[in-house]
Order: sequence, then C-alpha cells, then structure tokens
Amino acid sequence: MDVRAAAKNRLDSLRSSIIDLSRRIHANPEEGYKEIKAAAWITEALAEAGFEVKKGICDLPTAFVATAGKGPLHICFCAEYDALPEIGHACGHNIIAAAAVGAGIAASVAADRAGLKISVLGTPAEEDGDAGGKILLLERGAFAGMHAAMMVHPAPFNVLTPKVIAASMFEVHYSGREAHASAFPELGINAADALTIAQTAIGLLRQHILPTTRIHGIITHGGDAPNVIPAKTRARYIVRGDTLAELEQLQPRVYRCFEAGALATGCKMDIIGGDKPYSEMIHDPDIAALFKRNSELLGRSFPDIGADRQEVVASTDMGNVSLVIPSIQPMLGINSFPAVNHQREFTAQCITNHADQAIYDGALAMAWTAIDLANDSSLRTRFLSAKS
Repeated sequence: MDVRAAAKNRLDSLRSSIIDLSRRIHANPEEGYKEIKAAAWITEALAEAGFEVKKGICDLPTAFVATAGKGPLHICFCAEYDALPEIGHACGHNIIAAAAVGAGIAASVAADRAGLKISVLGTPAEEDGDAGGKILLLERGAFAGMHAAMMVHPAPFNVLTPKVIAASMFEVHYSGREAHASAFPELGINAADALTIAQTAIGLLRQHILPTTRIHGIITHGGDAPNVIPAKTRARYIVRGDTLAELEQLQPRVYRCFEAGALATGCKMDIIGGDKPYSEMIHDPDIAALFKRNSELLGRSFPDIGADRQEVVASTDMGNVSLVIPSIQPMLGINSFPAVNHQREFTAQCITNHADQAIYDGALAMAWTAIDLANDSSLRTRFLSAKS
C-alpha cells in the first residue's frame, strides 16, 4: 500500500473519533488561554495515536506540541480551539482542532517512509487579537526547526488563499472623578465623555483613511450608575490594515483620537496592549497548489470568488507564522450561508454534517499535502534548504 493510501485508511479508521472530538469542543466553549478541556482532549487523542506530547509549552498552560516521525522534513499542523465570548464556537475552531488532529495522525502513518517529522501544535487564544498564541509561540521558539505549517478554517464557502490582513487589538482606560450627577456635576470629571469624544473623532477619521483599513471596537465599561458622573470607562478596539506597514501608519492616528478625549475632559488615559499585532498572511503558492489538487480529489473546488467576496477580509496570528515559515490557511466551506463567521447562526452550523465533512476533507488534504511535499524532490530540497 502506498503512503497516501495508508494515510487515508488511517483517517477513515478514526473519522468518528475526530468528529466526536470536534463536537465535545463545540459543546464546551472556552475563551483564549482558558482552553483547559479542549487542550486535554486533543493531547489525549494524539497520545493515544502514539505521538510524543509535551503540554504547557513556552509557559502557556493550554499550548502543546505533539510529534511523530523522525524524518528531516518537519511539517506542522496548527490547531486552534478557543471560542468567542457569549457566542461560543462561532468561528469553528472545533473544526480546526479536529482537522489538525486528523491530519497529524493520518500523516504520521507515512512519516518514516516519507522522511517526515509531523507536529501538531496547539495554539491557544487566536481570537485575542493581540499577543495571540502563535505570536508568543513564535517568540519563544516553538516553531524553530519547522519547515512548513498548515491549517484549515471553516467558512461559508471554499477559498484557497483568503485575504488575511494585519490587525492590532488594544484596550483604552479613562480615569476621571465621581460626583453627584445632579447636585454637584461641576465637581466631576466625566470619563464617559472622554470616550464619546474619542468615538466621534474616530468617526471623522474614517473619512480620511484607506478603504482597506478597518477601525472597530466596543465599550466594555461605561460607568456604574446614571446618577454618578462616570469616573472609569473602558473600551476595546481593533485597528486593521492590509499590511503591518499600513497598520503602523494608521494606529498612531487612532491613538490620537483617544488622546483627544482625555485632553478635552481632563481624564487620565492608559492604552494597554496593541504592541504584538497580527500580520498579513503570505500563502505559500507551492503548498497551496498541492492542497488545491488534493482537495479537488475529494470533490472540493475553489472557483473564483468574485470581486465582492475578495473584499471579505479577516485577521489571524497565522499571518505571523507565514512571515517566518511557508504556510497556508485555506477556508473550507460548510454550506452555512447566509450564516457567516462570528454569528450565533454560524455556531450552530459548525456541528452539521457539512462541518463534519470539512474536518475529514481538511485533514486528508493536509496529510496528503505533507506527503507530497516530502515526495517532490524539488520542493523537499527547497524547504530543507530554507532557514528555519
């Protein structure tokens, strides 16, 4: 039996178990850096499959690395498993995690014959938007020695090389002074007014920024009682640009909008975070071409998505990985439209039969792609000779 067939047979044998893993993670949503159950279930599945598992790597309690094979070509499958506040797995990270586990185990069957080392890397807190798990893992050496990285992401439709842009998340804290809102309003320093002025300034700034940029956020604390001048307010914002360079031009302008609120009201202001942004993603064309061919063998297609959908952009810390080692992150459709990512309706779509099929297709296409990279002499040479 050839190595590709062996990988498929192995995945077929564990199909029900990886779908069960996906559904358990989905039913128990955990936010970033709190994914205790998900990390435990994933590492348990990999250990049972013969992987050497190291938990809590790089001083991140819910990060892990699981390895199999001793070949020179080191391929990584990235697993994400954090959920969103309130709406759970509305970005389908349960699917991502299960597909990474399936890909890793399927490819491991062929590792020694193909000259591969396979790692499944557990990367927490992708949804955080600042200092995401992959960024900290990169800084702390978890990706050292790896030659390529892959993961798949659920979406309403298939996209081979989705546009991923740079993003920075930060918090703004205003501090003023309480006072009775009716009897002594002149003695208060209104932190809610500071935030109102900042949001107005941002609204005006939008007239003068590139169409590729994004500014959006929420108020996380607006005061404590309507008859007390708010002394403390907080907001969480994300700024996005096509590239890190574009983001670096925009972010100081947004900060100045928040500074304007502090200046106008006399509040003190603190900006927290925003110093470890997500980068744009560069999809490796050779890996993407192999993944496309393998997905097509499984009945998937990647048609031209059209100009409107080309404008659909998102951000991920996988972009930071792609600037260091060759990487891909295709989107696999789960037939959810009109439900889209980050909606409650999409949460429900991430445990359907279409979602389960995306797990299988993504896992097998990634496993086959890893084997193909090892078997293609020119690509193998390219990756082995690159700095890692």
